Amino acid sequence: MKSILLSLLFSCGVAAHAFAAEDLPGYERMTVFPPDRALPVAASLWYPAGVRSYRGVVGDNPVFHGASVWMGARIAEGQYPLFVFSHGSGGNMDNSAWLFSALVEKGAMVLAVNHPGSTSGDSSPRASLYLDRRAGDISAALDALLSDPVLGLHVDRSRITALGFSLGGATVLNLGGLRFDWEVYRDYCLANPKATDCGFLAKGNVDLDHLPEGFSADGRDDRIGHVIAIDPAFTYTATAASVEAVTVPVSFINLGDRDRLKTGDVSENGSNLANRLADADYQVVAPSYHITFLGLCKSGGAELLAEEQDDPVCTDPDGVDRADTHKKIIKAVAASAGL
Repeated sequence: MKSILLSLLFSCGVAAHAFAAEDLPGYERMTVFPPDRALPVAASLWYPAGVRSYRGVVGDNPVFHGASVWMGARIAEGQYPLFVFSHGSGGNMDNSAWLFSALVEKGAMVLAVNHPGSTSGDSSPRASLYLDRRAGDISAALDALLSDPVLGLHVDRSRITALGFSLGGATVLNLGGLRFDWEVYRDYCLANPKATDCGFLAKGNVDLDHLPEGFSADGRDDRIGHVIAIDPAFTYTATAASVEAVTVPVSFINLGDRDRLKTGDVSENGSNLANRLADADYQVVAPSYHITFLGLCKSGGAELLAEEQDDPVCTDPDGVDRADTHKKIIKAVAASAGL
């Protein structure tokens, strides 16, 4: 997302509203302290609410619809499976409110973080390559939640799933034990300079011969028992040794049956990563496209982006219904996690 407009639109806004009658998820903001970050990192928790507090709307802005929540409400009694979510490049922890609300409705909790350097308003080609820092953000957030004397008691620690989209998909694969070869990625971008991810790096004048060590680091977190990666980045660069060593089950979801992003196509027509892992399943949500994962756009949202000469993230391919695609993604994620 290149402009100030989209940076503002994707920023984490919460608006207060009058009381509503419907059942809503609970929502709590957190601050976590990853050891590899100079500053604290923002996180948020979505969960089944035990009472109604006051109503807020998370992720709402002039282009995208948000989702209603009970702000800071007491969590409902019981233990729940947990998703830890990693956003894509230029996203943030509230972008996927539509998905988090649905997962809470199905009886889960969702913990999400902002990844500095690849978050709304500060997304940098160079900073986005530090996969170790992104994985560290998730692990630090998980540390904070599980050690919380109130919230941590409600997590079913035997059912922690790392869920990610795009660059976040690569992050959760890294959390599951997959590692990426920077030399292979250099060669991939030299051979595919017009690929979306490689073009993004070129805009930042990234030196492909000197990618950061963090790109190839081991980000494994043994508390993660399952990985769900939606159109994950860097799949061509997974090292053979780490592919063989991954022990957690991995679920892949590709968006669209044609015109997929090259880096995220894990089928036999792409990186074939879905078939290389010993314990992996694969689903396709179609008709769809990569950006269809983003939130539902408001009337006039596409026109507003066009006026600002911004990325047309509200414009899906012909025949694609974003609301219907979201329902299919929710169903696919829930099925993969056994909800």
